[in-house]
Amino acid sequence: MTAQPFRFPVAARYAGMESSPLKDIFSLAARENVVSFAGGIPDPQLFDLAPIKGAYDWVLTHQGTRALQYGVSEGEKELREQAARRLSRTVPTDASQIRVTSGSQEGLFVIAQAMLEPGDVVLVESPTYLAAVQAFAVHGAHMIGVETDEHGVVPDALEHAIRTHHPRLVYLIPTFQNPTGRTMPVERRQAVAEVLLRTDTPLAEDDPYGELTFTGATWAPIASLPGMSERTLLLNSMSKLMAPGVRIGWMRAEGPILDTLAVAKAAISMQSSVVDQLTVARYLDTADLDAHVKQVSAVHRERRDAMAAALTPLLPADARITHPDGGMFLWAALGEGYDAQDMLAEAVDAGVAYLPGWSFFASDPDRSTMRLSFVTHSPEVIGDAIQRLGEVIAGRSAHL
Repeated sequence: MTAQPFRFPVAARYAGMESSPLKDIFSLAARENVVSFAGGIPDPQLFDLAPIKGAYDWVLTHQGTRALQYGVSEGEKELREQAARRLSRTVPTDASQIRVTSGSQEGLFVIAQAMLEPGDVVLVESPTYLAAVQAFAVHGAHMIGVETDEHGVVPDALEHAIRTHHPRLVYLIPTFQNPTGRTMPVERRQAVAEVLLRTDTPLAEDDPYGELTFTGATWAPIASLPGMSERTLLLNSMSKLMAPGVRIGWMRAEGPILDTLAVAKAAISMQSSVVDQLTVARYLDTADLDAHVKQVSAVHRERRDAMAAALTPLLPADARITHPDGGMFLWAALGEGYDAQDMLAEAVDAGVAYLPGWSFFASDPDRSTMRLSFVTHSPEVIGDAIQRLGEVIAGRSAHL
């Protein structure tokens, strides 16, 4: 008798999850001869390398023994002070209200660990950030998607969903949303805040892209509106502003939940990298991050324009595409009869990759949708790859 290979038992929440959309993003990005629009992967040529190197050198020279030692779960004091200073531009914040995380993704996991019980409902935009759905789902939460329009989540639909499902939490990305790139105008933010206040519902507000504006306009978070700061967990990240390899982000909160977040963080990873925390703090103290972000955003705007200009004439007549004023992503809905997941293998064979949109829906996915990131490649590369993608779409159109 042939012995069966040993298999470790797997928790039910991970059963059947040998892969994931996030894992697949990076696999596609690493394939040779494929131009990947799948991941929001910054162009490394745009990294602010010299000041980052200088910050690491300074930390290791002046704080080396501390930087290489264990730290505290709440985060290093210097970084929490810098984070509070930046957040105070829109939401008055002090360092005691900051909890450091290893990027926004860990922040979502910490929130789920701290707040969710199996069976709890989390309301999310439809569509929403796919890794947030994963982080909440593996903790046993039930995600329910709420109707959105070109201005974000629809307030009446949100209130109806709250009163129907009694959620533990609402999760929103109001600015340059992932995956659609849409931004809530001020009036919509106010209407959403009124719903949350009226129904006494907590908010997790994710804002990793808000500074990546193409117009110079910025939007204060929902947390800044009257009555909202105490009921909002506000997440930020340096991944999209400084460098994704520096896995540092933070959350702003108020009240007893701060202690619970620190306990949950300690259970997950004890603390974020001390050397990275101190380096980010030094960078924020000495470098001109705002000027760097402005330069990067100008490049991203050119790339958005190149992608939109190349893609729009190739789309079916009833297709829809977003035209974001910042961030990293375009969202295209090809329309009835198209399945972006089914098209992906053919697109990859043609040398171009995107992320099928179904994975961004908590339920009832629009399978004709796709997310395309415009930040990684030059306008020339984007234009050539989009032409190849257009040929794939045209081939499918011929069979409808």
